[in-house]
Amino acid sequence: MHTPQFRPLDVESIRKDFPIFATTPPLAFLDNAASTQTPRPVVEAMDDYYDTYRSNIHRGIYRISEEATAQYERAREKVAQLVNAPRARQIIFTRNTTESINLVAYSWGSANIQEGDEIVLTVMEHHSNLVPWQLMAQRTGAVLRFMEITDEGLLDFTQLHDLLTEKTKLVAVGHVSNVLGTINPIQSIIMAAHAVGAKVVVDAAQSVPHFQVDVQQLDCDFLAFSGHKMCGPTGIGVLYGKLELLEEMPPFLGGGSMIRSVERDVSSYAELPAKFEAGTPSIAEAIGLGHAVDYITQANLAALQVHEQELLKYAHNRLQEIEGITLYGPAPHQKAGVISFNMEGIHPHDVAGVLDTHDIAIRAGHHCAQPLMKRLDVIATARASFYLYNTIDDVDRLYEGLCRTQKLMTRSQRRRAE
Repeated sequence: MHTPQFRPLDVESIRKDFPIFATTPPLAFLDNAASTQTPRPVVEAMDDYYDTYRSNIHRGIYRISEEATAQYERAREKVAQLVNAPRARQIIFTRNTTESINLVAYSWGSANIQEGDEIVLTVMEHHSNLVPWQLMAQRTGAVLRFMEITDEGLLDFTQLHDLLTEKTKLVAVGHVSNVLGTINPIQSIIMAAHAVGAKVVVDAAQSVPHFQVDVQQLDCDFLAFSGHKMCGPTGIGVLYGKLELLEEMPPFLGGGSMIRSVERDVSSYAELPAKFEAGTPSIAEAIGLGHAVDYITQANLAALQVHEQELLKYAHNRLQEIEGITLYGPAPHQKAGVISFNMEGIHPHDVAGVLDTHDIAIRAGHHCAQPLMKRLDVIATARASFYLYNTIDDVDRLYEGLCRTQKLMTRSQRRRAE
């Protein structure tokens, strides 16, 4: 079979689709693990909805409502194709990854987890894939158990055999750490979990936007991600679930759109995916997400992954030249485009604040991963994260900005000491 020729990212052309970079000096946006920028084609698709066929979906018997419905459902089909879901109705639109995971916790969890059952997590989880399970355990009497990490920032697989038992009902794990960038061996975890009869929820917020994720190949039971981390708008997220699980699960929210019939005392519910999409959904945002899928697909996810790896390796090498810097997480080949660090004697918030004066945007804080911060024995880190529009120049500016920050803060500390 003929293998198509690899096509690298045309970063220069891509950047022209993002008006935010058309400034002098250009913004070095390095907070993509939190939210990416949105290209004009996505914004224009949403504007087109508001300008030419703004209406509610699924119920209107008139032209623009039918057009809105078609575009909304077309977006669902694009998302299904992106993650290779067998059927589009296995794609549930939510507000974000957090809501997707809460949907699983309240719907599947409430129906299947009881006192004494165990939920296995990792210490590197984002709060979105931790707090819902804490609440679940409080409601049901279930027990939370945690897989630790090595000093290199990798999951300690020596613990997995002991953690997974006949009591394990669920494993909830992030595909990629939003702090360390660690790419976890999800498929191995899923196989081990299924061997003891447990279901698996994958937080894919940091993976689906950056490389190809195939839910059928992974054989995950649930997978969640957000539009705003993949060139799409805020307010739209995705939950994928295995068909038999979604069909058995009770509704998460009650109201309009999710019903088949309603009597005074009882209701019957609509088929998937409507059963889990109560009320008027985020129509424009779903349409925008569909066009964001088009955008990153056309850019080529394989090329995007290679591009991020090149930036990550370069950034690791450059930042390690700075005296007194500590980088967290594994080697570049074991992680996605995220690099967390601390500079000796300088709070991460100060680092981010000084960089901002040079039009360099990074993240600073606990990154919604406080248990991981405690494991690293820090209160916070600074974090740079890359996407398809970032360049080597962005990394060089980060390096130069950090050197200036170090000099500035050192002078300030000396003045205070005098």
